[in-house]
Amino acid sequence: MSRIIAFTAKALLWFVILSIGWVVAYRFIPVPFTWPMARDAIQGKHVERDWVPLAAIAPAVPRAVIGAEDARFCEHRGFDFEAMEAAAARNAKAAERGSAKVRGGSTISQQTAKNAFLWPGRSYLRKGLEAYFTILIEAIWGKPRIMEVYLNIAEMGPGIYGVEAAARHYFDTSAAKLTNSQSARIAAILPQPIKRDAAKPGRFVKRYANRIERRARVVRNEGIDGCLG
Repeated sequence: MSRIIAFTAKALLWFVILSIGWVVAYRFIPVPFTWPMARDAIQGKHVERDWVPLAAIAPAVPRAVIGAEDARFCEHRGFDFEAMEAAAARNAKAAERGSAKVRGGSTISQQTAKNAFLWPGRSYLRKGLEAYFTILIEAIWGKPRIMEVYLNIAEMGPGIYGVEAAARHYFDTSAAKLTNSQSARIAAILPQPIKRDAAKPGRFVKRYANRIERRARVVRNEGIDGCLG
């Protein structure tokens, strides 16, 4: 038994050391690939991506995703417990009506940790690791780097990863030149990037993008994105 305990302790220690080193490395270098990117490549699909620094992304883009995904991004330390509780309440009501489950309360930090380090799934192990890596990136990266990584690795269409690739695919422009409306449309497809199209949005995406654009103006006017510099 003592050998098992010693082996487990040593394995955990190495995991902590290696995971911290991994996070530190991604603080300075672009994330080379993610599980969804690897999945697409293995399946023979064309993968579009082009890493750009946050300074080369129009400010309208992070404002749009903050307005759409995580209004308290600059305030929380990785987890928005109020949003989690609200999402749980919405899901309970949806279940009572027999409707499909709505989106959860994951923050941009949590989504970034999941996309950068982990595989897709809903197991308790993956959720636990997501929380662990969220704590690490909040402590080691800071908000600007978290947003930069998020906008560069998020899936934004079939085989399209990151806002630069999305800007060129949907609007034939660069991330630096995206307008408020275009940024809102990209943010509007993030929940279901395979089914939605930012260039030719359906009625729902148009309405949702309009709401996001209004929220983004609030983000700008009230300085809600102030942590991004």
